[in-house]
Amino acid sequence: MAQTDKNQALTVFILVRALPAWLALPHAERRSIGATAAPIEPDVTLRQFDCEAFSAMCSDIWMLSVPSPRALNHTIERLRDTALFAQPFFELVAILPAIEDGWQAYEAETHHG
Repeated sequence: MAQTDKNQALTVFILVRALPAWLALPHAERRSIGATAAPIEPDVTLRQFDCEAFSAMCSDIWMLSVPSPRALNHTIERLRDTALFAQPFFELVAILPAIEDGWQAYEAETHHG
């Protein structure tokens, strides 16, 4: 991923739990709401993972790739304004930002390698 102002891009894992109001909707309506709730800022990508069959902690994991903390902030603000959270259809469980291969960058930049 490209770097922005010496900040490495972030990968952010957002753990959410589908609430009964969401599960009660017909699948076509869920797709429609999801399509209008795309939290995309420029250069932000979103991948979705279903995990309800494997975990009681959350039902879904959304993986965002963001070029900067500012883009992450704007994306989360936009998400909070959508029906996904305003109705609410989902509960936010955790936001886990990460830097890919951070230890390798540290070693390369500090000559510890």
